[in-house]
Amino acid sequence: MTLSIKEKIKENPFLKKLAIYLLMPKNQNRPRWWVRNLWNPFKHKRGKNAVIRWKARLDVIPYNKFDVGDNSIVEDFSVINNQVGDVIIGKRSLIGISSIIIGPVQMGNDIMLAQHVVISGLNHGYRDVTKSISEHKVTTGKIIIEDEVWIGANSVITAGITIGKHSIVAAGSVVTKSVPPYTIVGGNPAKKIKQYNAETQRWERFVSTNI
Repeated sequence: MTLSIKEKIKENPFLKKLAIYLLMPKNQNRPRWWVRNLWNPFKHKRGKNAVIRWKARLDVIPYNKFDVGDNSIVEDFSVINNQVGDVIIGKRSLIGISSIIIGPVQMGNDIMLAQHVVISGLNHGYRDVTKSISEHKVTTGKIIIEDEVWIGANSVITAGITIGKHSIVAAGSVVTKSVPPYTIVGGNPAKKIKQYNAETQRWERFVSTNI
């Protein structure tokens, strides 16, 4: 099977190092000017009426996806980083002021992120104590946020988590386990508070404290 150019670069240490140097200055995550202004606008998809405020920071590179759906907004001082995984934002979604999204992250439609929300599909290794943590390879776990989710201010969503449809994450929560659909969670670590009962058509308080 013939390897693509992208795969050949990833498998060759020299070519990979050269490609990263051409895309970003050494020890920086912000892409070079020519990548931000001459390449990315033609590579990444922005839906109809989608808005990315001019003070938002896009640390995005062309070899991974960064898509924003129709009528979605990325507010000022937010940071989007797709360098270790795709970032997909669906339609009619709001990325609140000063929020951070680090791929791999897939968000559905009608998502609301309040202010200062951190969603990171990246983790740093740490097990080899003869190396600094910065020298370890990173690991990734895809985060999936389904349609109609609301995430409160100052919340943190950790790698590998799925948040089910129409669920709510209370402000200040740290989500370390996946959240079922139609569920309200809160706390550090986040635990179930309420869940929608389709039979009674009511949001009912959850007795157990475990997700």
